Amino acid sequence: MPSGARVAGGFLGGMLLVLLPMLLALGDPYWLDIVTFAYLMAGLAGAWNIIGGFGGQFSLGHGVFFGIGAYLTAILYTEAGWSPWITLAPAMLLAVLVALLISWPTFRLRGPFFAIATMAFNQVAFVLVNYLDWPTNGPRGILIPFRAGLANMIFVQRWRYAVLMFGFLALVTGIAVLLRRSRLGYALLALREDEDAARAAGINVLAAKLEGMAISAALTAVGGALFAMYLRYVDPPTVFSLSDIGVRFALLSLIGGIGTVAGPILGAALVVPVENWLRSTLTGLWPGADLVVLGAAMVLAALFLKHGIVGAAADLMGRRTRR
Repeated sequence: MPSGARVAGGFLGGMLLVLLPMLLALGDPYWLDIVTFAYLMAGLAGAWNIIGGFGGQFSLGHGVFFGIGAYLTAILYTEAGWSPWITLAPAMLLAVLVALLISWPTFRLRGPFFAIATMAFNQVAFVLVNYLDWPTNGPRGILIPFRAGLANMIFVQRWRYAVLMFGFLALVTGIAVLLRRSRLGYALLALREDEDAARAAGINVLAAKLEGMAISAALTAVGGALFAMYLRYVDPPTVFSLSDIGVRFALLSLIGGIGTVAGPILGAALVVPVENWLRSTLTGLWPGADLVVLGAAMVLAALFLKHGIVGAAADLMGRRTRR
């Protein structure tokens, strides 16, 4: 079988496997909501993984792009009457412009300095949105009225949201698969391994980083827009929270397998259900305990599962093959 056909077959087979949890949860609203949110988080983690995993640029500022998508969609829908489907285009464009403005200076930093700089941009965005009465309504946020219909991206049946989030996940995963086999993808992988060697090999390092960040930011903005219409309410702590948004994308990729296509999906499949269980079990005993456990999981994953679940499985299979 030709290489391209094999990759396409693997992608379709993988997506059918990912679709299975939704089909199994159709009769249970609680689990259907968990699966829906897991699809959304997997797509967002996959978008982050394009620059954070493939390119090795550990961004903690993707909440900015997520917030742009959520707020711009909410504002244009409530104030101008735009369909959320139409708002995706300006949301993506604005996210790309902001990403380029943020990345141009910060990409000259490396390692933890880059991560700290992007985290600072996330906090600046939180403060600005929180203290602006117009157009974001400040700390009051924006309540999106319920007007069911496909054009409004608002549904009565919860399974329709699951299909929507699955479509977003499939889109991000498909782009990641194509990107890994493209010239830009090889450039990102090269600079992740050794930036100086990549530059010496003739790769325009800054241009590759900016292109990767632009794609990642645009997809993250789409996820933010879908989140806004799913929750039908946006406010600064919801979309700019460092623990719930900025760190979560990185956490899912780290646990699943950073720099791999399947890693963000596996990370979301594991973390989102466990997180819901921790929140329902531990928060009543000790407020914030679920965040402590998730933070500890991120540290342990970075220390002992440097390549995540995907890497650990590959290593195990390699050892069995050598035997």
